[in-house]
Amino acid sequence: MKLTIHTTETAPAESRPLLDGIAADLGLVPNMAATVAESPALLAAFDALRRAVGSAGLDPVHREVAGLAVGVAVDNAYGVAFHSTVLANLGVSDFDLDAMRCGRPPADPTAAAVYALARDVVLTRGKVDDAVVDRAVAAGLSTSAVLEVVAECTFAGLVGTIDNLADRVALDDFLAPRAWAYR
Repeated sequence: MKLTIHTTETAPAESRPLLDGIAADLGLVPNMAATVAESPALLAAFDALRRAVGSAGLDPVHREVAGLAVGVAVDNAYGVAFHSTVLANLGVSDFDLDAMRCGRPPADPTAAAVYALARDVVLTRGKVDDAVVDRAVAAGLSTSAVLEVVAECTFAGLVGTIDNLADRVALDDFLAPRAWAYR
């Protein structure tokens, strides 16, 4: 499906204030948000999920690890590039980034438990094995944190669906160095 990457000038009138809010938060409107702007309802849902996961109490590295795990699991090139970029900016090593981008967990035990949980959430559609949840809890995740991983999985899954529906949303320039292809 061919989807337009809108600007605030070309987007439907109902989407413009949402795009302005995203730009105010991030300093730009990422292509993913600009693409969903064609539907004000979808953009509103996208923005609400983005804000919810961004304001959650989950450690930022763990949130991005969950997003990266989902991106790899559902073949979401935009999400993998985005989460890889953010994780690199948060200080995650290239070794761990390469591992996760290849479908393997990072070295840190808590991050590895988050990675496994997020993969299982999307691959089993929520029918996560008790051992995976137990591992996350043993690694220090509270019930609230486990549920916040689920929230990130939901947002990352939405991004993956849009990316795949659009046969890949063009990467923003800041994401291009972390471009990814399903292996």
